[in-house]
Amino acid sequence: MHTHSRVNLLKGESSMGEGLRAALLGLALLFGFGLSYTRAQAFDGRLVVAQSPHQAHDKMADDKQMTPEEKMRRRFPQPIKVGDLLGLAVLDDYDLTIGYVRQVVRTPQGKVQLIVTQGGWFGPWFGIGARLVPVPVEVVVILGRQLAAFDMPRPEFAAVPTWSGSDSPIPPDEMIKIAIARR
Repeated sequence: MHTHSRVNLLKGESSMGEGLRAALLGLALLFGFGLSYTRAQAFDGRLVVAQSPHQAHDKMADDKQMTPEEKMRRRFPQPIKVGDLLGLAVLDDYDLTIGYVRQVVRTPQGKVQLIVTQGGWFGPWFGIGARLVPVPVEVVVILGRQLAAFDMPRPEFAAVPTWSGSDSPIPPDEMIKIAIARR
């Protein structure tokens, strides 16, 4: 081996190109570490580690079988005054405004629902031609200074019948529980 080659090897250089070295390093990382990756998630106050995509898929399948009430309990429901919810925007999965909370009511069955504007000309801001739809509090979460419809996609808002007005309004100073989340 020539002296020049020994000096290059001592410096960490070789005749192998830098791109090839990076590719080999990437493959080593992929096969050495990539197959045994873990991902930690907070879940019901515990730290849960999902070790494979299959386990994450099983968790999603379990979520689909849960009732909205069970999902809400897993999202750390917090007490909030009804008056603090009035006027808040309700967002869809793409952070687009679906409508605004106009009232909070209790059904004859004791369920809490948010009365939200939906549709209308010029969007939900002006409310011209908008209709009021009942949204179960279990499918909505607090997301900063607005609400997000986690378990009710935008098309479902259009399918919900217009609110009849027969439910009893909850006073603005009364406390209810609503889930919290972040994206």
